[in-house]
Amino acid sequence: MTSASVVSPRLIRIAAALLLGPDGRTLLVRKRNTRAFMQPGGKIEAHETPLQALARELEEELGLRITAEQASFLGQFSAPAANEPGFTVQAELFQLSIAAQVTPAAEIEEVIWIDPATDGDVELAPLTRDLILPFYRDSLTAIA
Repeated sequence: MTSASVVSPRLIRIAAALLLGPDGRTLLVRKRNTRAFMQPGGKIEAHETPLQALARELEEELGLRITAEQASFLGQFSAPAANEPGFTVQAELFQLSIAAQVTPAAEIEEVIWIDPATDGDVELAPLTRDLILPFYRDSLTAIA
């Protein structure tokens, strides 16, 4: 057995969104029966591109319809999975600016808008806390 075959079943491939509102805050979601807030998005199905998966997940979980033109690819990020011990989540991350109202649906229990310069005083998933928010903060500093 190769090392790749040992590692790959422990990898969860997802598409995730850095959703920014008109006021610069970012939207985070918390799934039912979990504590950590994270980027909206979800698992990429075998027949989907990351952007197709993101569009499907945002519509299912938040009632948000997006187009490919709205999404800017930011890169691939990996961190320990928040809700699956022993697994790594590998996210294809897209940035979107939205003005639409969102409503939690499917497995989403709660949505919050936080200032991306802070942790929002809530428990954050490792991917959000350690990679995505710091990456976004660094991009703001580079522009300034």
